[in-house]
Amino acid sequence: LWLSAPQQAATRPPTPLAQSMPIELEAPFWGFMGATFALVFSNMGAAYGTGKSGIGISTLGVGQPELIMKSIVPVVMAGVLGIYGLIIAVIISNEVTTVEEKAPSYTTFKAFAHFGGGLACGLSGLAAGMAIGIVGETLTQASAAQPKLFVGMVLILIFAEALGLYGLIVGLILAAKASS
Repeated sequence: LWLSAPQQAATRPPTPLAQSMPIELEAPFWGFMGATFALVFSNMGAAYGTGKSGIGISTLGVGQPELIMKSIVPVVMAGVLGIYGLIIAVIISNEVTTVEEKAPSYTTFKAFAHFGGGLACGLSGLAAGMAIGIVGETLTQASAAQPKLFVGMVLILIFAEALGLYGLIVGLILAAKASS
């Protein structure tokens, strides 16, 4: 028996408001993509910074192996960028839900806030990692030739690391905004 849409609506029992609300099935996708982007891009920055700095350190170590431990600063700072991405990814992924008590609890607003926070953290980490890698490779070798450059190198690395920290802060603010 085929019924038209008005006839079907007339034969259905009324549903509670929570059951008649559309469930935003794509919302968790955007939230999880935010967590993914935070982790992936931050780790790409950390890997680039570590690899590029490692090239400079290994080149330096051939001629002056006693300076290797002093020149490890860029590698440590690059590794911290991956931790920033991990923090945001864990916060976001713990807040993503689908349906609670037969009602959608994870809205598109929350999802896009998490997506934006993850993207801000991830891309900031990538940019910071690139800066740390370039500075780390060049200035580890230069500071071996001229020790007075070491303080300048550390200052430049601190400012490059701050770029990743800015992304972490924005990611935390957006994740908190989604929770409120």
